[in-house]
Amino acid sequence: MAVGSVIAGRQVGKEDCIVKKALIICAAGMSSSMMAKKTTDYFKAHSKDIQLDAVTATEGEDEIRNGDFDLFLISPQTNMYLDNFQKVGKEVGKPVVSIPFDAYIPIPMGIEKMAKLVEKNL
Repeated sequence: MAVGSVIAGRQVGKEDCIVKKALIICAAGMSSSMMAKKTTDYFKAHSKDIQLDAVTATEGEDEIRNGDFDLFLISPQTNMYLDNFQKVGKEVGKPVVSIPFDAYIPIPMGIEKMAKLVEKNL
């Protein structure tokens, strides 16, 4: 549902649109930033209100505790921290999932797999 659409005779406003947010936690943040942007663009192209962002692993625990995101995704190169991040996620009631290698490739197939992973876990 996009802002400005007309549904049941009424125009949709910003308050009607609930944007879901997911955060990729990565080693350095470069590849994850690209994946976040491309996946967000994919969702926009498919009229879905889902946004992705990215941070480094050193910021991961604070971001999970902060609660500003609905889902946390752990990149393949930071998978060694998965158990700790999942423990923190459980404490605050937020899902933390591992990104498989084939969903972490900035090509259409990888972006689509990342989008499906996000939708499945939101």
